[in-house]
Amino acid sequence: MRRAVCPGSFDPVTNGHLDIIGRASRLFDEVIVGVLINQSKSGLFTVDERLAMLREVTASYDNVRVASFQGLLVDFCREQQASVLVKGLRAVSDFDYELQMAQMNIGLAGVETLFMPTNPLYSFLSSSLVKDVAKWGGDVSPHVPDLVREQLRTRLTAQRRS
Repeated sequence: MRRAVCPGSFDPVTNGHLDIIGRASRLFDEVIVGVLINQSKSGLFTVDERLAMLREVTASYDNVRVASFQGLLVDFCREQQASVLVKGLRAVSDFDYELQMAQMNIGLAGVETLFMPTNPLYSFLSSSLVKDVAKWGGDVSPHVPDLVREQLRTRLTAQRRS
């Protein structure tokens, strides 16, 4: 079985993430969306909230499942019996960092990295940018699924009130 991992923090998941996940799902028998638990960072959404959003917005893909992990990504890949990582690249600046990570991952555990260029519609898109725009009342509906837009609105409204 050809199995791949699409890792990230997904705080929140964007249409750019979903583009990469969907394209990977056509190339592999199974795609595991790996949500990093980074205890040194506090996200806007909890890991459980991100997992729930991802499960809902990827439900139409029969061969995609969502799981969380902490520690080394290559250890998660080993546990999932996945020998390939799929990473989206938005710009040349992403490549420098991702290449170093890919070389480390192949050296540590023989895990290959497939770089997939992002659809030009999403080349500027990041979770951080989406959060900033939403925080100031901007329309993020072209950039995230409706479920995520509503979750952002609810969370940011609650934060403004407190």
